[in-house]
Amino acid sequence: MDSDNAIDQEADALQEMFLRPYFLSATIGIPFCIFKLLFGVTAVRVIPGTALDIIGWAVILWAGVDLVMNTGRAILDILGMEAQFEYCTLAQFGRLFKRSLVFLAFDTLLTFCIICAMLWSGWITKLTLFESWLWYAATTLNLVSLSLVILYNEIRRPVNM
Repeated sequence: MDSDNAIDQEADALQEMFLRPYFLSATIGIPFCIFKLLFGVTAVRVIPGTALDIIGWAVILWAGVDLVMNTGRAILDILGMEAQFEYCTLAQFGRLFKRSLVFLAFDTLLTFCIICAMLWSGWITKLTLFESWLWYAATTLNLVSLSLVILYNEIRRPVNM
């Protein structure tokens, strides 16, 4: 019976780690910031002097602020302190309406649209070697961590027979 209790405590600790701001920032927030930043940089590079150039700079600014927010949350979590701000600017704005998670989900949707735009436009081929490595690292970190969380949850789910 004690071994079952120890296993449950280890599982709870693992589940708790998946929900910590450090893990969420490192595996979701920061990779999303990288996707946004690379999209903005590519937009500025591909079509300078157009409205897309202005949008690119706005996305770079947005990504930069979100990167600071995610990094701040991760650092505060490591230090055992609770952040008084959200993971991203849209979620922070959502606090005004007491709907930060809705705005965070909208930020996720926008980021997925940015990823799709980079892929379908062919802009992914415009990245420098270093930028490509950043893209690969963000993608790998994001997808592997998502897969680990799903796998963990499925292993922990009771089997219905």
